[in-house]
Amino acid sequence: MISRRRGCPAAMLQSTWRERTSSTLSAAYYQPSLTAEYDEDSPGGDFDFFSNLVTKWEAAARLPGDSTRQVVVRSGVVLGRGGGAIGHMLLPFRLGLGGPIGSGHQFFPWIHIRDLAGILAHALETSHVQGILNGVAPASSTTNAEFARALGTALGRPAFIPLPSAVVQAVFGRERAVMLLEGQKVVPRRTLAAGYQYSFPELGAALKEVIA
Repeated sequence: MISRRRGCPAAMLQSTWRERTSSTLSAAYYQPSLTAEYDEDSPGGDFDFFSNLVTKWEAAARLPGDSTRQVVVRSGVVLGRGGGAIGHMLLPFRLGLGGPIGSGHQFFPWIHIRDLAGILAHALETSHVQGILNGVAPASSTTNAEFARALGTALGRPAFIPLPSAVVQAVFGRERAVMLLEGQKVVPRRTLAAGYQYSFPELGAALKEVIA
């Protein structure tokens, strides 16, 4: 985060993201839906535990007054090597046991870690950028089933064994299971308008780099 005040940088930057089972996905600010599309101006927050948590994080990070350029990046599932969401998925998928979670119809907003870092850097370096940026890939209209197929293809393994909703709820509990069984179609309209150029706009290329 950066401030225009004397002796401080020029903007304030906040980003939050999650591993699949241990933290909170800030795209969860938007209400799960199989039909709605959310950009940075869409309403959300305060409809369940996770959206309320994101709302409180953003409020806690906000500085009073107009002298600070503040940027909040709401990220999707971050894809990167050595951990995070992919780290939890690789073993079952490599064994040919991967597949969609629940119905698989829920949206799966994602972003490559290099692009998340790139959006943060772009926001810091571009003086006109402020407010909310959705840190998701342009192709983040991907469903969970499509993601599972793409990961299976990248690994050269089948990916058609579904993980039933009842099992997910039993393992993770009902509140945390919502993060896996429901999703949002989140688009980076303002991020693109701000001039950020994605390194990994498409899922196939992102997964190929991550598992290489």
